[in-house]
Amino acid sequence: MGTYNYKMFKCFNRKFTFTLPGPPPDVKEAFSKFSSGSNYMSADQLWRFLVLHQGEVNCTLPDCDRIVDKALELRKQNYDYNEDHSMGGGGGLTLDEFFHFLFHNDLNNPLKSHVHHDMNAPLSHYFIYTGHNSYLTGNQLSSDCSDVPIIKALQRGVRVIELDLWPNSAKDDINVVHGRTLTSPVSLIKCLKSINKYAFCKSHYPVIITLEDHLTPDLQEKVAEMAIQVFGETLYYPETDSLDEFPSPESLKGRILISTNPPKEYLKSKRVKDREKELPEEVSLSPDFMAEMEADDKNGSDLDGADLNASECKSCQLGAPQYKRLITIHAGKPKGQIKDHLYVDGDVRRLSLSEDELVRTFDSHGTDIVRFTQKHILRVYPRGTRVNSSNYRPHIGWIYGAQMVAFNMQGRGKSLWYMHGMFRANGGCGYVKKPEFLLQKDSEGEVFDPKRKLPVQKIIKVKVYMGSGWSKDFSRTHFDAFSPPDFYTKVCIVGVPADRAKKRTKVILDNWFPVWNREFEFPLTVPELALLRIEVREHDKHEKDDFAGQTCLPIPELGTGFRSVSLYDKKGQKLRSVKLLLRFQFE
Repeated sequence: MGTYNYKMFKCFNRKFTFTLPGPPPDVKEAFSKFSSGSNYMSADQLWRFLVLHQGEVNCTLPDCDRIVDKALELRKQNYDYNEDHSMGGGGGLTLDEFFHFLFHNDLNNPLKSHVHHDMNAPLSHYFIYTGHNSYLTGNQLSSDCSDVPIIKALQRGVRVIELDLWPNSAKDDINVVHGRTLTSPVSLIKCLKSINKYAFCKSHYPVIITLEDHLTPDLQEKVAEMAIQVFGETLYYPETDSLDEFPSPESLKGRILISTNPPKEYLKSKRVKDREKELPEEVSLSPDFMAEMEADDKNGSDLDGADLNASECKSCQLGAPQYKRLITIHAGKPKGQIKDHLYVDGDVRRLSLSEDELVRTFDSHGTDIVRFTQKHILRVYPRGTRVNSSNYRPHIGWIYGAQMVAFNMQGRGKSLWYMHGMFRANGGCGYVKKPEFLLQKDSEGEVFDPKRKLPVQKIIKVKVYMGSGWSKDFSRTHFDAFSPPDFYTKVCIVGVPADRAKKRTKVILDNWFPVWNREFEFPLTVPELALLRIEVREHDKHEKDDFAGQTCLPIPELGTGFRSVSLYDKKGQKLRSVKLLLRFQFE
């Protein structure tokens, strides 16, 4: 029993009494069942509970001994619940200690904390945690450029960092800046040093630096020298000019890769060599052949329609040879018809499309995009009008197999919550294995069609029991100056259009420790890409409801049974104490 006092109009005192909630009936029933009606649950009985009820099939008895010891230790330190409860001691866990264990996020998290996906497939088989204009501190037009947002992204686990490279005013060095805007530059060397320092602080899997290059060949060579100097042996680059398959994340652990457009001189030379291979050795480069090359250029190749005569082709002096040698993932933006760039033969590469270009393309070429992403990498980036660094719904890229769905990590909003939620999967390593249906072909060679209507594959049941921690993380008057908060919880499914759903609990009035005991059921047609979004708000009769925490969880990764779920602030930072007790069941 406790009290909260609130003053109204500086003269009236309002007193609110509260009782800390105990275990819900479902928890009491589970404790009684697995303790065989005893007042204590032994380590052996806890093991049976974890395996049979929680689905922790890899749990061992020594694990349970450690959990019991840890739960008892934490129970003594806990001040959110009454201190006069008896301690289990050597007899195991009492009901209250069992309840406290279930409500402890470090001991009963819904997600696995270690990498558990197959990491030996090509890079193109993974969704990759990707940033857009990673150097910007704010909006796209006038904010500062800095290495600080790059560091923050790497600390969160982002694996793809984008840098825009431009010559400085003296044309003798390289700046990272959003070109043709009012953003202030930061030096490339500073960004590279920060990437080198923080690349693997969160994950040991490879970091990919995508470069938007606006440099002359001599400055490209300077970039290569900087990269070799800063990264040393950490920098990975292939031994050959081309790859017919990307290496795996596992083989690239601890390595940094570069992805950008190869220098134009290299592309010209490579195209000539490829054409020469198609001809008999005695056939020279005829004028007709060169005319065809020029026509190709003018019809939308990456060479900007540059003229190239026969003598130049045969003795082409490659600009920035060291620079092009460091490029592992060759990239490009489509010129002309996008459909012409979705063929799947030849060397692997990366294609970049804006969110709007992707939407226009998948209406008529959806399966071509899926087929392309089975071997190649597709990067999707925000449209240029998102000057406030907002983001789009990431599922428009994921459902078509796009590996690099690039986001403004310095932004805010629900779309960014979805992005962070997806990459809590697989131990938060920044690489999530794509669902098999995006990687397979049927017996007739056909691939998954995202527009096809699908039947329900799975049903998830989410029961929201209670929440706590707000009284520790927020001031007494943060939500309401005159009374304790009135909390309610929103439970939403984010995924393909057919799976999207929103539900909510009732409002619990004047209580820092709300108990809802409400269950929701959601049918899922594509559970592999579904996210569970949970948001707690404080009801306000006269103004907009106050935000009180949120989280987004990948449904394929959720552990079953009772789970403690931590909440995050609007920026995606974890709140120190706020958490919910939920139950997940699948049918």
